Amino acid sequence: MSATTAPTPIPIPITTISELRQHHSQLVRLGLASHPSHARRLLAFLARDPAHLPYAARLLAHHPDPRPALLNPLLASLPPRAAASLLAVMLSLPGAAMAPDHFTFPRILPAAPLPLAAQLHALLLKLGFRSHTQSLNALLAAYLAGGRADLAFLLFGTSSCGGALLDVVSWTTMVGGLCRLGLVDDAREVFDGMPERNLVSWNSMISGYVKAGRFLDALEVFDEMRALGVEGNGFVATTALVACAGAGALARGREVHRWVEQSGIKMDAKLATAVVDMYCKCGSINKAWRVFRSLPAKGLTTWNCMIGGLAVHGRCDDALELFERMETTVGVAPDDVTLLNVLTACAHAGEVTQGRRYFDHIVKTHRIEPKMEHYGCMVDLFGRAGQLDEAKKVIDEMPMEPDLTVLGALLGACKIHGDVDLGEAIGWRVIDLDPYNSGRYVLLANLFAGAGRWDDVAKVRRLMDERNVSKEAGRSVIEVDGEACVFRCGSLCHPQEEEIYAMAVEMVRRIRAEGYVPDTSETLHDVAEEDKETPLLYHSEKLAIAFGLLRARPGDTLRITKNLRVCRDCHEATKFVSRVFEREIVVRDRNRFHHFKDGMCSCKDYW
Repeated sequence: MSATTAPTPIPIPITTISELRQHHSQLVRLGLASHPSHARRLLAFLARDPAHLPYAARLLAHHPDPRPALLNPLLASLPPRAAASLLAVMLSLPGAAMAPDHFTFPRILPAAPLPLAAQLHALLLKLGFRSHTQSLNALLAAYLAGGRADLAFLLFGTSSCGGALLDVVSWTTMVGGLCRLGLVDDAREVFDGMPERNLVSWNSMISGYVKAGRFLDALEVFDEMRALGVEGNGFVATTALVACAGAGALARGREVHRWVEQSGIKMDAKLATAVVDMYCKCGSINKAWRVFRSLPAKGLTTWNCMIGGLAVHGRCDDALELFERMETTVGVAPDDVTLLNVLTACAHAGEVTQGRRYFDHIVKTHRIEPKMEHYGCMVDLFGRAGQLDEAKKVIDEMPMEPDLTVLGALLGACKIHGDVDLGEAIGWRVIDLDPYNSGRYVLLANLFAGAGRWDDVAKVRRLMDERNVSKEAGRSVIEVDGEACVFRCGSLCHPQEEEIYAMAVEMVRRIRAEGYVPDTSETLHDVAEEDKETPLLYHSEKLAIAFGLLRARPGDTLRITKNLRVCRDCHEATKFVSRVFEREIVVRDRNRFHHFKDGMCSCKDYW
C-alpha cells in the first residue's frame, strides 16, 4: 500500500510510551508509519511530555515527506519553551529537512515569555520571515503580553514604514495589548489612526476604557461606532452595557437594550446577564426583575446577578425568596458567588439570624469552601448589627489571616457603633497594611472625631501629610436627558455654575425650614460652628441633586452614582429633599443603593 493511500486506522489505544513504541513498530512493518494521519497520531502522544521530544524529533527527521504541516500542530500543542527547543533541534538536523514555514511562529510566539520571544524574533528575521504579517502580529502579542510596550511600538512603527505588513489584526493587537497594560490613551491614539476597523477593534477600545473605569469614554466610542453604521454583535453589546452599569447611566443602558432588540442580536446567557446587571446597577431594580422573569432560560450567573441586585437594593426578603426558588424549585445549585450575595442581602437588612443560618446551610449542603470575602461579609453582618464581639470572633476563627477587606469591615463597624478602643487597634493595623489608601485614614480620623479626640485626629492627618496621602474627593454622576454630568466635592466647573450653587443654597434653605439640621460631627473642630455647615453644602451629591432639580422634568426620578459611601448629613438631607421637592431620588454609593421617597429611605437608615 502506498504512503499516500488512506489506510484503515489501527484501533490500538496508546497510553504509555512502551505501547507507542510497539504501535510505531507495527506501522513500520506495515509500511504505514509515514502516512500523515498516523504520524500526527504518534506526534500528538509524544507532545504530552517534553521528555519525549527527542523521539518526536527523530520521527520527524526520518519522515520521507517532511512538511511543516506535521511540525506546526506539534509545536502548537507544546509549552512555548518546549516548542522552541523542538524547533531548535529540527533546525540543527542536517539539511534542516523539517524547516518552519509562515505558520510556525504564529503558533508559538503569543504565549512565549519575553526573553524567548526576543530569541524567536531574531530567528524569525534570520529565516527571512520579516515580511510575514501573521508572524509580526504574534510577535506584537508576545511583547505586549510581556509588558514591553516600547518594543511593540518599535516593531509596529518599523513595520508601518513598509505599509504592506500591517493589517487590521496588527492594529487591533496593539489596541488590545496597550489597554491590558493600562495605557488606554496610547491605545486610543493607535485606534484613531487605524486605516480600517472590525468589530474586534471597536470592542477592544470600548472594553479597554471599561477596564480602566472610564465608562463615559467607552460609551463615546460606542456612539461613534453606531454613528458610522457598524453592525454590532453580542460582545460589543455586552461591553457597552457594562459601561452603562459602571457609569450608572440608565437612559443610555435602555438605549443599548433597545438597540440589541432592534438589531436582532441573539440574547445569549452572557448578554442577558449584562442586561439584568445594567438595570440593577443603574437603580432600576423593577425593570431588572421584569427582564429576568422574561428570559426563557437562565444560567447560574443570571440568577446570581438578580439575587445580588436585590441584595444591594435592600430587598432582602425578595433576594432570599429568589434564592430559595433557585435552589429548590429550579434545582440550580448555588456557588460561592450565590453565598456572597445571600450574605450581602442579610447584612444590608440586619438579618443576623438569617445570615448565620444561610451561611451554615449553603456551606454544608453544597460543600462550598468559604473564601475571604465570605468571612468579610459575616464580619460586616455582625458589625453593622453592633455585635462586635461576634464579628471579632469570626476573624479569630478564620482558617486564614484576615485581609484588608475583612479588617476594614470591622473598622467600619467600630466607627458606626463608636467602639473607639477596638477601632483604634484595628485602624492602625489597617493603615500599616495599606499605608497609601486614604480611606483607611479618614475612617480612623472620623472615629476619633466622633469621640472628641481631636489630638488623635490631628495625628492621623499629619501622618497622611508625611506620607503624601490625599483624601479621595467625593464624586457624583447624575444623568439628565441622556447626558451624564460629573460633580466633585468642593469644586464646580459647569456652564450653569451660578444657577447650581443658587439652587443648592435654596434647596438647603427649604429643607431646613422643614426640620433638617446639618450634621457637622465629622467636620473640622477648629472652626466656628456656623462655618462648619458650608463644606457640607458643597458635597458632590448635593450639587448633583441641585443640578437635577434645575434640569430634570417635574416628576422625573433623579439617579445619582457616588464613588464614596454616602455621609450621614447627605443621607438626611436627601430624605428631606425627596419630601419637600416631591422627588424620588436613587443614590448608588460605594456599598449599596438608597431609594429616597416621601422623606424615607429604602435602607431604613441602616447602612
